[in-house]
Amino acid sequence: MTPAAGRTLAERHTLCVDLGTGGPKVGLVSFDGRLRWSAHRAVPTVRREGGVAVQDATAWWDAVTDLAREGIRVGGVESASIEAVAVTGQWGSTVPVDADGLPVGECRLFLDTRGARHTSSFAAGPLVGYHPRALVWLQHTAGAPSPQGGDPVGHMLSIERDEPQVAARARWFLEPVDYLTMRFTGRPTASHNSMTLAWLTDNRHPSRLEYDERLVRWTGIDPRRLPPLVRTGSVVGPVLPEVCRALGLSDRTVAVTGVNDLLASTVGSGAVLPRQGHFAVSTTTWISAPVAKKKTDILHTIATVPGLTSDAHLLANNHETAGAALAWVRDELFGGSFDDLTAAAARSPIGSRGVLFTPWLAGLRSPVDDRGARGGWHNVSLANGRDDLVRSVLEGVAYNTRWLLEPVERFVGQRMDPLRFIGGGALSDLWCQIHADITGRRIERVADPVNAPLRGAGLIAAIALGATTLAEAGAGVVVDRTFVPDPAAQPIYAVGYREFTAMYRRQKGLWRALSR
Repeated sequence: MTPAAGRTLAERHTLCVDLGTGGPKVGLVSFDGRLRWSAHRAVPTVRREGGVAVQDATAWWDAVTDLAREGIRVGGVESASIEAVAVTGQWGSTVPVDADGLPVGECRLFLDTRGARHTSSFAAGPLVGYHPRALVWLQHTAGAPSPQGGDPVGHMLSIERDEPQVAARARWFLEPVDYLTMRFTGRPTASHNSMTLAWLTDNRHPSRLEYDERLVRWTGIDPRRLPPLVRTGSVVGPVLPEVCRALGLSDRTVAVTGVNDLLASTVGSGAVLPRQGHFAVSTTTWISAPVAKKKTDILHTIATVPGLTSDAHLLANNHETAGAALAWVRDELFGGSFDDLTAAAARSPIGSRGVLFTPWLAGLRSPVDDRGARGGWHNVSLANGRDDLVRSVLEGVAYNTRWLLEPVERFVGQRMDPLRFIGGGALSDLWCQIHADITGRRIERVADPVNAPLRGAGLIAAIALGATTLAEAGAGVVVDRTFVPDPAAQPIYAVGYREFTAMYRRQKGLWRALSR
């Protein structure tokens, strides 16, 4: 008798981990996508001079196991109904581990740029800052190693050349999601999806489970430290008996491949059909949709990453500050809660009484790659108050979304309407309506938008175990409200958007002059 015998999808569960930069969130998700329980544990990021940005990967595992035990104890589901473990989360970071999967050094986050001098030696050049061989990288992977060093290639080279004591103990270099999966199973694995930002796989052919020998050779990385590739969304193997005993899981529990949060969020949004769009407003913002082919738009920093199947790819792009801009306003200026801020914004009229906010507090990545861009309020007068300033932040983030949406729709080849909305920003009815009014699109907020990555990880596990299909999983995601553009807002926001995009062009010289 199998664990699934006699159980409906609602009665079968996955133990899911969403490893964000702020620490892991653990949840219990049913095979039909219902979140039964979740909790979060913070893990600090350590920053030091010289481009250091690291976390303790052992602290992740300790937090995950503590939270998993708690969830299994109090989460309201039978432990025998938990059939799978699935991990999603941050990507572009590197954990050096030994043969048993135990960390032998700190995790270098995607923010860590110590490898710049190593990657620039072969990646830098006259082609928009890149070596001409970047064209081959683009053709094969849709991206290329950064001369600035903030990706796994830079991490791996720096560990091998600058930390020989760590390199001597390291058997594998793993992405965070693959590290946690190895802690559960004892097996070193990776996938085209999890290794996207290493730029070492031929993503034109995700069914080929091998690294691109030429790209690996160009980097100088030791290929023996790259984990074996398995199919995205497949079963890695059984969870280790000792882990099952420690957590209270059935000894028949299996783990599926770790996936990046973009893929999990896509599935968790329900926007899984070709060219069906979703966007997120959390710390950052992205707009994504499944597309049929690997593709890159260099001018707007838009590319594709491998999806759940070999014939599917996902749009990838990023605004550096979205919810982070509102958090900055709260923490540095006005205090209170996010609810307090959105209530204040609701007291200001459409257009914030003429105040315009550019949310480029950490520069831009998409649709313009300009890390020197800076934000601020514009057209502020003595007649404006706190309410106007806060509302202008919400509107500024939505203007940024519209700015990115235009090249995204050209990339996809069609208008994307409606758009699914996930992330913490979607909790605000006001912010949902502002996005509808500024983009001119119907905005469909999914139920429990904050936990879309956890939901997506659970659904991916259900698909891997053959309990459902991708189309069925997407169709089952609930939309709790649709926001329709208000015609009365269109003339005001048309002017605001025109000036918003013009503001970028006007201020580039100012940023260069003041940032010297």
